[in-house]
Amino acid sequence: MPPIDDHPLRYAMANELHARPFPSVAAPSRAAFLAMKPAENAAGRDRAVERAHLINLLDRFGAPHPQPDATHYFGTIGRHQLKWESHTEFVTFTIFGDGLASPPFDASTFSVFPDDWLADLPGTRVTSALIRIERADDDAGITEKARDWFVPESLAISRVLEDELVVAGDFRIDHAGHMRFAVFVRPNVGKRRIGRVVQRLCEIETYKAMSMLGLSRARALNAAMAGFDKELTRLLEDMRGSAGDPADVLQSLLEVSAEIENTIAQSSFRFGATGAYETIVNQRIDILREERFQGRQTFAEFMMRRFDPAMRTVKAMQTRLQAMSDRALRASDLLRTRVDVERSAQNQELLTSMDRRADLQLRLQRTVEGLSVVAISYYAVNLVLNMTGPLAASFGLGKVTMAAIVTPVVLVLVWMMVNRIHKHMA
Repeated sequence: MPPIDDHPLRYAMANELHARPFPSVAAPSRAAFLAMKPAENAAGRDRAVERAHLINLLDRFGAPHPQPDATHYFGTIGRHQLKWESHTEFVTFTIFGDGLASPPFDASTFSVFPDDWLADLPGTRVTSALIRIERADDDAGITEKARDWFVPESLAISRVLEDELVVAGDFRIDHAGHMRFAVFVRPNVGKRRIGRVVQRLCEIETYKAMSMLGLSRARALNAAMAGFDKELTRLLEDMRGSAGDPADVLQSLLEVSAEIENTIAQSSFRFGATGAYETIVNQRIDILREERFQGRQTFAEFMMRRFDPAMRTVKAMQTRLQAMSDRALRASDLLRTRVDVERSAQNQELLTSMDRRADLQLRLQRTVEGLSVVAISYYAVNLVLNMTGPLAASFGLGKVTMAAIVTPVVLVLVWMMVNRIHKHMA
């Protein structure tokens, strides 16, 4: 077979689909999860700094380094496994360790991350979680443990993947600053399946937390939106009445429109990301294929009751912003039309005035032309009389008689000359 030229990115794009494998997790075991992002401009952060921070952690355990431009890493640090991933806005660290913490959800699992290393994080914590993975041959004891470990009002617990596992959590921050999740594993469940479920729980929590940033942004815009609405209402009232110069009102309206568009531009990334994160949360829950556990609410029901209203608030703010922009645009178009109509009326009055002035100038010009014919004729008659004086004397004609003869002829000739000049200029 002859060689075929491959696209330069063919292998890179194909390998990207397999670049983030699920961890293999045995039971019993435990995991500690951390997601962080810079407080501002997370998408434009310096990724070299976060990789250097990762390498700092690896060097403390003598672990190998990732590739220079890597966006994921999985390796051994001491007696634990580390999974690191760099995403568009955030970075995640997950520690996996054998055995269970005592007491349950003891924060010492998180101590794999040194305190000074945590203090130097190139960003802020979005969320962190402790995950307990233990074996459960049947449902006995799961309800009691869930009641002891979680807040009953917020507890979400369900059977997943055809009852091969039971997952539980309350999405509350405990006294140590972490979320808590429990995974109860049935006998003969493979390590990779456990790892996929643990990974899904981490993703659900992370993307839920990232989505909630959109709610914070939406709430922060309430005051600005009230100001925009008040200003637009005032300007529309001015448009209805005769107060103020329409051109000044239009300028004020354009300024409000510019502020609204600037707000939309500043919020579009956050609201767009919130929509994408919400979709991922719901997809990750759907993949778990939940079934109800002893009548308790599932993760999907928890999200429907607590998470979905927040996302609807974000969408409502997006819709409100766009409606406000459209309202300002329509008002600008109407006011611009009004200004154009008024200017057209002013231009019509100006043209009418110019027509009157032109008519007056034409009449004045004709008057001046008539006087100029008389003046030219006067000088022409004198010139002819001087030239024909000897001839008039030879015929015995007096000067007055000669003037009476010459004047009509000169007037006709001057009039014909002026008329010919007009026709030539026209």
